[in-house]
Amino acid sequence: MPKRLSSELIVEFLGTLVLILFGNGVVAMDVLFHKGGYVNITLAWGLAVTMGVYIAGRISGGHLNPAVTIALAVFRKFPWGRVIPYLVVQTAGAFTAAAIVYWNYRPQFRLIDPGLDHTAGIFTTFPAFPLQPMAGLLDQTIGTALLLLMIFAITDERNTPPGANMGPLMIGLIVVVIGMAFGGMHGYAINPARDFGPRLFTVVAGFRNNGLTDGAAVFWVPILGPIAGGLIGAGVYDLLVRPRMPLK
Repeated sequence: MPKRLSSELIVEFLGTLVLILFGNGVVAMDVLFHKGGYVNITLAWGLAVTMGVYIAGRISGGHLNPAVTIALAVFRKFPWGRVIPYLVVQTAGAFTAAAIVYWNYRPQFRLIDPGLDHTAGIFTTFPAFPLQPMAGLLDQTIGTALLLLMIFAITDERNTPPGANMGPLMIGLIVVVIGMAFGGMHGYAINPARDFGPRLFTVVAGFRNNGLTDGAAVFWVPILGPIAGGLIGAGVYDLLVRPRMPLK
């Protein structure tokens, strides 16, 4: 493996790890200890994205999200040969982070949910309307379209990118506002690795109603929705906005 690629994969793993440690951690605080609330969750997830991007941004671009990686491959000539390795380490980082959060809070899990039958939502997302998966799919698609539209706008050198290394903070704020505006239907994963990595952990750890091997099979919604939404948002920016930007 080329040294450059190995460095990128290491920071993508670590950046996603930090992102999910903070993200799953804040949900655990709310569910297990009743300390927090939805505003706390949306703010913490946004800051979690910021911290992860600051770790990985200089070396790998700070994707931390398969929807971002795929959109960059389609619209920004990110090498297709690196897409699968990026997706694998992003998912692995999310899986590992979920395991650490569970390890940290295991005594409280034993107290609150000894059968592990109703707390998988700390780690992964579920639909507000289980019998209407298409509603969650639409929600995920819209949310991720907004995410990629704004990421492309913020990082476009032809536009007015934020200065002084403020890009990661701006991206985190995008996640905050998406959570506040489009978080109700399916938990605003807007990131297949963020959802599927921890969901895999819930399966390994023996959580029931995990949405993959037990209960309603809803795992595909926060995979397909974000990928489709990311391509839509990136495409809208590159086809309708970027061509109208003055060349510098």
